[in-house]
Parts: sequence; structure tokens; C-alpha cells
Amino acid sequence: MSISASRPAFSLRAKLVLSYLGVALGAILLLAIVVSLVIQNYFNNTQRDQLRANAELVAQRIGQIYKSNGENWANITPIRLLVPEAYVVVDRAGQVRSAPLVDVSGDQYLSQALQQALQGQEVPGDRQVTTSDGDTVTALYISTPLYDGGQASGSPIGALLLIEPVRYPQGFSPYVFLANVYQAILIAGIAIAIIVIILSFLLARRLTRPLTSLTLVAEQVKGGDYAQRVDAPKSQDELGRLASTFNSMADKIESDVTELRHQDQIRRELIANIAHDLVTPLTAIQGFSEALADDVISDPKERQETAQLIGREVQRLRRLVSDMQQMTSLESGRLQLDLEPLDLHALVDEVLAVIGAECEQAGISLHNEIVQATPAVLADSDRMTQVFLNLLDNARRYTPAGGSITIGARVEGDARAKWLSVRVSDTGAGISTSELPYIFDRFFRLDRARTVASGGSGLGLAIVKAIITAHRGTIHAESTPGQGTCITFTLPLAQG
Repeated sequence: MSISASRPAFSLRAKLVLSYLGVALGAILLLAIVVSLVIQNYFNNTQRDQLRANAELVAQRIGQIYKSNGENWANITPIRLLVPEAYVVVDRAGQVRSAPLVDVSGDQYLSQALQQALQGQEVPGDRQVTTSDGDTVTALYISTPLYDGGQASGSPIGALLLIEPVRYPQGFSPYVFLANVYQAILIAGIAIAIIVIILSFLLARRLTRPLTSLTLVAEQVKGGDYAQRVDAPKSQDELGRLASTFNSMADKIESDVTELRHQDQIRRELIANIAHDLVTPLTAIQGFSEALADDVISDPKERQETAQLIGREVQRLRRLVSDMQQMTSLESGRLQLDLEPLDLHALVDEVLAVIGAECEQAGISLHNEIVQATPAVLADSDRMTQVFLNLLDNARRYTPAGGSITIGARVEGDARAKWLSVRVSDTGAGISTSELPYIFDRFFRLDRARTVASGGSGLGLAIVKAIITAHRGTIHAESTPGQGTCITFTLPLAQG
């Protein structure tokens, strides 16, 4: 399966590259706008400052002329100044006292600026004016008050208006300068964009490579290959944690699938074992029943024996079904236990009395080594009787004549929790190491050739384990071939 086949038309890598490029181009555009505004503001402020400085010098000079001429405008001829700006000088009454370089009477803004200057205010601004050539250009102006002697004291004696068209030194144009700046920014932006594309592509590939690998492995896991894992990146960032989490999830899925397969295999084996254990008695019952129905067996004694055989086979079937019902109830947790303090020494004596006759006929000796002072356990008396009967019957089947079966117990645990450890040991044939882990499985038999007719249902030890587990205990087996087997289980003590 190729990665490109499952990649979307607009991949995450392309989105990352475009996002980085968009941020870079946006920053360059913002930089160009800011630079343009800063430069234009710088040029305007420089010209305004220069015009203000010129106005202060001219106003000081006119104030000195006014004072030296007897402080009377009538003694002063129309003022002519050697300044490049157009200018207007008016007295306190608003009468023009300068050479007629410019007429401001028709411009209300300039006239108003002169009136404000007569009141002691300095008024700067800009206007669209027409030059002597007939061109309309932007001009800066400033109106400043005039004082006697050129010093700002007392009331203004008049006002000065300077007007300067916006112009720059010979051979210099702010628009050309800004064009050069924009060109430089454009070239730098192109270079930066190329660098950003390269770096963002490398970074995006580094970021998306684990995601691409994760996608590929996820596709393989979806296809049933649960052994696939992602190579976790060295960094412990979000991608590294994502890869680790995915691997943990894959481990869990693989474990669950393995368990499901194992349970399915157990189910198949269970069905096969049930079918196998049912076939023999059912076949016998069918054969005997047909023989009786067809009068193949005519002798009354033989007919009675045949009927008894059919009854025994039915009993075996009922025992098998009962064992299966108990097993199902125990494993599903539906079985209710009647828990109460239980004296195991007395209970084992009762069980040994029941099974003692069979063991005595087989030449097997029984020993109860549980002392009378052993603390009581919290258990169900009937279920524990079933446990001991199953364990003792199982030990009897594999213990030869002259052997022995021993039951003992001891208290174990710490200050926080104590329990009683019970052992049932025999001197029988023992169990091989390869078979020992499976003796508590359902329908497991050490002798594969043994059927229901010749042995148990294969559920005895599985029922024992289920009962002990329902009592919140544990059970395990130890065995040495040729020396015997020891089954050990634990039960909680009846506190107080």
C-alpha cells in the first residue's frame, strides 16, 4: 500500500508550507506599509520643522525692524525679505505691510490663520496652492505672531504668514526614494519567501513524517496486521506522545485479539469436548434401547442388566450436564455463596469418611493433618465439600495401591491480611511439566484416551478453581513425575 494513494489532495504538509509562507508575506507587506508611513511622516515633519525655524527667524527680524523704526508701522516701507518662501506681513489691524508676493484675502483658511496669529497663536497647516506657472501643488504654511523687538512679550504687533510649496533638494524625489525602498523590500521579500518555503518544507516534512508513518501503520493494523508498530520519534513532544500512545493502543488491540482468538479456540475445543463426551453414552443408550425395543435381548435378567446400563449412562450424562451448569454459574458470577465461619478440620473428617471406603479398597491411605486449633475460614460449606471431594477423587485416580493422600493447612499472611493455605498432596504418578499449566482448564485430561465412562468429565479441577476464585482465593499445583502432586489453595480467615 503506497502512502500517496491515501494522501488527501491538499496535504497537511502543503497547508503548513502555505501557512508559513502566508505569515512571512504578511509580515513583509506590513513592514512595507510601516516603512512607507514612517518615511512620509519623516519627510513631512522635517519640512514643517524647517518652515517653523524659518518663521521664527523672520518674525524676530521683523520685530527688530519694527522697534528700530519707532515702533510704528507707518514709518516702515513695505517689507521685503530675502527668503524663498512666499510671505505676508500684517499689522495689528490686519493691514498688509509686506510686498504683494501673495494675496490671501480670497483664502479663508489662510486669513483665519493670520487672525489667530494676531491673538498670539502659532498655526501650522497645508493647502493646495497655485504657483506662478499655473500648477497646483501642495504647500505648507505657518502663521506666527510678531512681537516688538522680536521677543515674545506683550501683545502681538502683527502676524507673519510663510507659505512653502512641498519641494525637495535638486535631484531628490520622495516618490523615487519610496519606490527604491519598495523595490528593496520586494527583492528582500522574494528572497525571504524562497528561504521560508525551503525551511517550512523541511520543517513540515519533519513534522508530518511521523504522521505519515502513523497513518501507514494504522492502515496496516486496520487490515489485520496487529504486530505493526510506529517508530517513536526521539523528541518527547506531542508527536512523540502520540506515537507512544498509538503503540500502547496497538499492544492492547493485539492482546485483545489474541485473547479473543484464544477464547474462540477454547470455545471450539469446548464444543468438541462436549460432543465427544456426549457421543459415547448417547451411542450406548441408543444401542441398548434399540436392542430392548427389537427384543434382541429376550432373557429377563439380561434385559434388567441392560436397563441398568442405560440408567448408568443417563446418570453420567446428568453428571456431565450438572458439572457444565455449575461451571457456567461459577464463571459468570451468578452463583451465590453461603459464607460463614467454617472449621476445615471437621469438614475434612466428614469428606474422608465419605471417600474412605473407595480409597481403602484401592489400598490408599488418607491423612488429615489439619490441626483442631486451626482458625476458621469464611467459606461455603457445601462448595468446599465439593472442592475436597473433587481433589480427593482426582488424587485417588492417579495414586497406585500402597500410596497415600494427605490434607494439611497453615496460616499465612501479614498484619494487614491473613489467610489459610490448604494443601492436598498425593504420592501418585505426578504430572509432566508440559501438562501442569493446563490441569485447571475445562475438559483437560492427563490421559487423552480416558472417556466419561472410564473417568471424570474433565471439569472437576476447573470447577475447583472456579469455587476457590469465587471465595477470593488462589490455587496452584506443583508436581514431580513419579513422586506425586500437591494442589495448594488459599481461603480468607473468618476475622473475629
